[in-house]
Amino acid sequence: MSLSHVLAVPYPAQGHVIPMMELSRKLVQHGCKVTFVNTDFIHRRVTNALSSKEDDMEDGIELVSIPDGLELGDDRFNLGKLMESMLTLMPGKLEELIQNAKNDDNTRFSCVVAEGGTGWALEVAKKMGLKTVAFCPVSASTAVVASSIPNLIENGFIDSEDGTILKKQFITISPTMPAISTEAFAWACFADMGTRKSLFKLTAKSNDFIRKFADFIICNSANELEPAAFAVLPKLLPVGPLFASSRLGNQGGNFWPKDSDCLSWLDQQPPSSVIYVAFGSFTAFNQTQFQELALGLELTNKPFLWVARPGITFKETNEGDYPQGYKERIGSRGKIVSWAPQEKVLRHPSVACFLSHCGWNSITEGVSNGIPFLCWPYFADQYLNESYICNVWKIGLRFEKDESGIIRQGEIKNKVNQILGNKNYKAIVMDLKEKIINSVQNGCSYKNLGNVIQWIRDT
Repeated sequence: MSLSHVLAVPYPAQGHVIPMMELSRKLVQHGCKVTFVNTDFIHRRVTNALSSKEDDMEDGIELVSIPDGLELGDDRFNLGKLMESMLTLMPGKLEELIQNAKNDDNTRFSCVVAEGGTGWALEVAKKMGLKTVAFCPVSASTAVVASSIPNLIENGFIDSEDGTILKKQFITISPTMPAISTEAFAWACFADMGTRKSLFKLTAKSNDFIRKFADFIICNSANELEPAAFAVLPKLLPVGPLFASSRLGNQGGNFWPKDSDCLSWLDQQPPSSVIYVAFGSFTAFNQTQFQELALGLELTNKPFLWVARPGITFKETNEGDYPQGYKERIGSRGKIVSWAPQEKVLRHPSVACFLSHCGWNSITEGVSNGIPFLCWPYFADQYLNESYICNVWKIGLRFEKDESGIIRQGEIKNKVNQILGNKNYKAIVMDLKEKIINSVQNGCSYKNLGNVIQWIRDT
């Protein structure tokens, strides 16, 4: 009997590829094989970043690619252009991939796993007679907001054409859910109107694909993190956080090579002393904010590991953006890398807190390792995630901006001192960690994932 063959299709962004890769590993560990489909552009980034030192991939996962329809030099941060191009070309290319494998028992696909952002793949799968699973790599609360778009339009909170916020206020989508600011809606956090409209349309379109074509909908979260949100969407099954049960501690699907030397540096630091600073793959700072962040970390007088990836200051290199004499002053107290093995960093006993952009992957990784947060959201769902960290779970603090919109060095120092000086944050997040570890090891998330995988394997 041949193994069940799953086609995994993530949205082409770092925060989507990594959790889909982790899900693919779970499928392989439970007796499936996976063909992982990136766009040509993302495929090159992932394969170029693979380390010769570490086992980034494992048997049972094959990386393939199809074109997104854009040229190599086109701007893939233009969500409208990317979405239109993907919808025009990629469904046909995916159908060809499935068709070409259909006549061979060893390559024939039995199921497609796709996100909302690649929901068109679910439609293709149904057309080809395959099983379908929609994977939600963001929080259940973000999914609730997305599914509420028709009601938000009907009640006059947002514009039906571009999702513009018509009423700035806190609303209650469900009596059991925390109130949500309309300004924290994922699409509303973009200043550029074109980007905002594109993301709104993508979100609405994704809802339609999932509603029409998904046999199962699974979410990289736990009922213990968001019980009220899962109650609102009973068809959304918690199966995570996937990283909490990772046996490898080594993420696959990174867009940049990981600097593992930082782990040796962490080994030299005292327990629970290091500020880990990482802003994901999209956050970008102007010169003033970048320097204030640098000086704030220096001002704490505490060891810090800072991931300053290429492009974090709108440039390919950040060397000229640091304050004069900065690296000489911080010496070995600060370690600056272009990309880090985040899963392993957050597991390290030297890490005391996580200064984060509040991407959902980073949140689940931090909570799974019992790490308190300092919140610096940038866009999309990160503002809603911040509200859960600070207001609901109470495992972190937010920064306050000055009148010019800058988070100043003194504010950074003060919040670091607060988070490290109050043991309640650590105690609460350790309790949350225990609950979600239990969920992924033998509780609700474990059972849901097992049931879905068994369904995939039953042909």
